[in-house]
Amino acid sequence: MTNYAVVATGGKQYRVSVGASFRVEKLSQNIGDVVEIPRVLLLANEGEVQTGNPLIEGASVKAEILGHGRDKKIRVFKMKRRKKYRRTQGHRQAFTELRVTEING
Repeated sequence: MTNYAVVATGGKQYRVSVGASFRVEKLSQNIGDVVEIPRVLLLANEGEVQTGNPLIEGASVKAEILGHGRDKKIRVFKMKRRKKYRRTQGHRQAFTELRVTEING
């Protein structure tokens, strides 16, 4: 079975496994630093599933920062019909790319 964990960071939840890379909301650390994510909601190991209430005590996920960037631009368009009201705004969300190095349970 695949060993994985569900972690929460930046207001979102991610299913991660060792060696996998994923994007989270921007973190302030530098590229190459190792960050520890202590908010582990679920651990799966060899078919055994352990859930927290809401977190698992003592569990953490360590990940290395691969880089920082900004996502593709999205357009936010507001309009009121028959009133000549139109507003267009763009947004690019900043992110940090992480690669999981170990899962401690």
